Order: sequence, then structure tokens, then C-alpha cells
Amino acid sequence: MRRLFAGLAVGALLVAASACGSSDDSGTSDKGTSSGGTTTVKVGIIPIVDVAPLYLGQEKGFYSKRGLKLSMTTAQGGAAIVPGVTSGQFQFGFSNMTSLMVAQSNSVPVQAVANGIASTGAQGKDFGALTVKKDSPVKSAKDLEGKKVAINTLKNINETAVRESVRKAGGDPDKVNFVELAFDQMPAALDGGQIDAAMVVEPALATVKSQGAREIASPLVDVAEGLTVAMYFTSTQYAQQNPDVVKKFQEATAESLAYADAHPDEVRETVTTYTKIPADVLAQVILPKWPAEPNRASIEALEKLGEQDGLFKSAPDLDKLLP
Repeated sequence: MRRLFAGLAVGALLVAASACGSSDDSGTSDKGTSSGGTTTVKVGIIPIVDVAPLYLGQEKGFYSKRGLKLSMTTAQGGAAIVPGVTSGQFQFGFSNMTSLMVAQSNSVPVQAVANGIASTGAQGKDFGALTVKKDSPVKSAKDLEGKKVAINTLKNINETAVRESVRKAGGDPDKVNFVELAFDQMPAALDGGQIDAAMVVEPALATVKSQGAREIASPLVDVAEGLTVAMYFTSTQYAQQNPDVVKKFQEATAESLAYADAHPDEVRETVTTYTKIPADVLAQVILPKWPAEPNRASIEALEKLGEQDGLFKSAPDLDKLLP
């Protein structure tokens, strides 16, 4: 864990602005930037399909009608976004539930404020999958013992989920060699043989499949039914000092999630504005679910797996973490 949180500190420094999103770098105060009745809030995100509702909601005016403007900055994973939020670099962030629970169990002051995404719950038809090359000798997750498996950040939800898939297939997850790699780098690494398998999510999953890769497991489905994979969060200090901004963000995000869930074609089009996915591959993208509320039972199941894997310094307090 000491190594993990040293990595978190470094991760905060490595977060870089993406040309795919807004790059308004003015006004880095904890309260965001106010101008003409509009408050600009910086949001740390990952350039994956999960966050399409934010871009779509901004485009549709769900945030502006509440006096908010989002300035999006990308990172490799939730573990890097957490210190960005707690340091005030971002007012809000998007993170997988395991990284949020790890942070909270280590007394990092984070507070989930809005739901993010959920698994589709369908084996072989989820937005995240464990994949191998078409000609790979690996037939199931059990065969990953001694193999190199890419995940976006170590000790996060994807590692926990892959470990559970390996267990369910009868293998020993402690024998898997996990390596850290950004999602958008996984297709080339898998195709080039630098890794044996990749736990990849959309839109990179569609790219991997377009290269002929095979799916051997749906790890997020293996964790729990209707798994809440990620949520939007802020620091406890920001939530206490800016309750009105937090409420507006919650309301606008809820409207954005509902709109995204009801308009999949518009979601796919929005994804092209902040990723480089080709149009022919975009049509194959499997979208996650965007429910209004988190699934507490699924988060508790994820927590138990995290405890089993020794991720938490102390048991996370979900009553304090969840909205």
C-alpha cells in the first residue's frame, strides 16, 4: 500500500490536459472560476466511453442552465484523479469504486456525489472485457497464470475484477503478472505481443476486437450483478464549503446520465469528440449502463474482494463515502 500511495502522489503530477476536451486552465482555486454568473469547475476524467454523459450534458446545456461550465482534464485512471481532487487541482473527478474505497480507507477525504456507470451484467456483452490475441494459447482466465496482463492502473477495480475471473475459472490470481498500461495503448501492445492479455474497456475494446482479439472473460460481470463500476466524486472539504455547486453538479449529472441512457446513438457520436476511434469501429462499441443510483449491494461485493486482496488499510466506510 505504501508503494500504491507513493504512486498516487506521482500520478497527480502526471495528469495532463487533453486536446480532446476543454483546456481552460484559468482559476485553479478550490471554488472553481466564476464569471458572469457561470462557475467553471474542473473535472478529472478518463478518455473512455464511460464519461460520455458529461460531454453530452455540457453540449445539451444541462450544466449551463444551472450556471456550471465543465473543464475536462484527462488522466490514465481513477488512482491518479483522486489526489488531483483532494489537492484542489480538480473540483470533481471520475473514479472506479475500488480506488475510491482505497482512498477512503486510508483517510483520504473523498466523497462520492453522483453515479457514474454500471456493468451491462451480460457475459460476453459488457463494455469491459479480458481479451487475448486470436491465436493465443490462452483459452480461459485460468490460463493467465504466469502471463502478463495489462490493466490501466494497478490495485484498482480492473485488477480486482480480473483476479475474480481467474478465481472463478479455477486459477490462482497471485500467479498473474499485472502490468500498468493506458487503455488506448492496449490494442497495439496486445497486437504486438508485448502483453499476453488486456483488461480493456470501450472504446479501446472495440479496437481490440477489430484486430481479431478474443474475449475470454467479462470480469466486471464476474464481480457482481449490476456492478457499480465508477462514480463522480469531490473532496469532503469542497463538498462542505460549496454545497450549492455540488448540488448543481449532481442535478446536471443525473440529467446527463438519463439522457445518455436513452440516446445511445448520440453517445456514440459524442465519443468521437474526445477519442480517436474510427467511425467503422465506433458502431461496434458496447455501451455501459448509466443508472441514476449506485448499486450498494454490488459495491459491498467489490469491497469484500478488495479486502480479500489486501487492498484496504482499514474497512471502507460506505455510509460516509456514498451520497
